[in-house]
Amino acid sequence: MTAASPFQENRFLAKPIRDLGLTITNTPLNELITEFRRELEQIGIRRLKPDFYLSTEWGVPFESISIGIPFYLAQPALVNVHAQNVGHLEGVGRAELLRYLRHEMGHVVNYAYRLYEEAEWIGLFGSMSQPYLEEYRPEPFSQRFVWHLPGWYAQKHPDEDWSETFAVWMTPGRDWRAVYANWPDALAKLEYCDHTMATINARDPLVTTTDHDEDVSSLTATLEDFYRIHPAAEDELLPPGLDGALQVIFEDFGAPENHATNAPRLSAGELILKLERDLVANVYRWTGHFPEMTRRLVQHLAVRAGAMQQVYPADHESEATVAVTTLVTSLAMNHVLRGRYLP
Repeated sequence: MTAASPFQENRFLAKPIRDLGLTITNTPLNELITEFRRELEQIGIRRLKPDFYLSTEWGVPFESISIGIPFYLAQPALVNVHAQNVGHLEGVGRAELLRYLRHEMGHVVNYAYRLYEEAEWIGLFGSMSQPYLEEYRPEPFSQRFVWHLPGWYAQKHPDEDWSETFAVWMTPGRDWRAVYANWPDALAKLEYCDHTMATINARDPLVTTTDHDEDVSSLTATLEDFYRIHPAAEDELLPPGLDGALQVIFEDFGAPENHATNAPRLSAGELILKLERDLVANVYRWTGHFPEMTRRLVQHLAVRAGAMQQVYPADHESEATVAVTTLVTSLAMNHVLRGRYLP
């Protein structure tokens, strides 16, 4: 029998993160970073050499060329721990990891060549001095912005707008002129990126500083502390009046006295929880409703469905899934547009 991973043992959760021995070397991350470096060479970025390290989250410290990668991506077992405690994963799998690296490289290019100081950059993307808000309300499908990362991330700040534009521009095989042909504002940003990169690729970067902010080797917190869930002050934002919506979904076809199907009845609450991870990721991608808020909303719905003993026929799971997904998406869009789930 294969021994259990130490990451799955309770005693291991009490170990400081810096003592977990996490590195990029000798992991699939290293292979993908090598592939990413080849991508950079293919688009002419040869003088600028980004630096990579493990940190608490994705990011590039300002005025540096260092790309922080979430430490949980260094070990599959840690990915599971993160999924169980946070619910939203960023950069898992080859395609997604490269997607995030392309975005972060946009920051590296911006800082290395101080593009944000140029008048044309400011005219297209805005001033870097604009407030950087963790919570923002995007306008889905706005033609003024490209879309690359989930949540219409380009709309968060001018720095993110540029980085998303750069990521779309550098993605191999992406015909961005065709994709954004009918989005003139977004296309203008991509054309700027195209001619700017053709110019600066022949120049040495102005900034070559490395900065390992929150490097994994300095994290004294344990995994248990890092993922500890604190009582959320946002709980009062959860809508109290959704029982009726759940009853409509499940009692339409799931009541035990409904003899239209003899299939066994399954727990609606358990179904909702089973959908949690996909709902969190996809609702964020298409609405911009933050993952942690969607997760809390989904768990709230699961609790209420369980309390009301809602059930559904096993042979109607696809219909129930579509109904729950539509409900959660509608509530999320209400919150994005109005700041509340219900009118």
